[in-house]
Amino acid sequence: MADWRDNILEDEAAIRALLRSTRRVAVLGIKTEAQASQAAFYVPKYLADVGVEIVPVPVYYPEVREILGRRVYRKVADVPGELDLVDVFRRPKDVPPHVDDLLEKRPRAVWLQLGIRNDAAAERLARAGIQVVQDRCLMVDWRRLVAG
Repeated sequence: MADWRDNILEDEAAIRALLRSTRRVAVLGIKTEAQASQAAFYVPKYLADVGVEIVPVPVYYPEVREILGRRVYRKVADVPGELDLVDVFRRPKDVPPHVDDLLEKRPRAVWLQLGIRNDAAAERLARAGIQVVQDRCLMVDWRRLVAG
């Protein structure tokens, strides 16, 4: 059996391979158009603009039904269909409460945005066979490793 640490992606080749095969991304903690200047909005907007299917999973904004013209879901596990990646915009201390939801959905990978690192949460996900990237900007890496 493979070592769970193999699911913690840190090298460029592994991250490039993940991104090149990513077509559908749920964004946990996405912001709305009213917060367009925040990374939790403009990163998923960039991905949508380059053809990635975005599934909004906001933590706040209970009245919002759509973001980026896409239906909003309240939990990752409620998103129908397969997910290649869940892009997480939550403070490091706020990641652990989402781990059970992520494990229930079992996306291929979970990406903790730049400035977000939670090794305990990453280990739980990796032990379940989910690839994890921590403390990197999905938009920056996509531009550099896929679009570039």
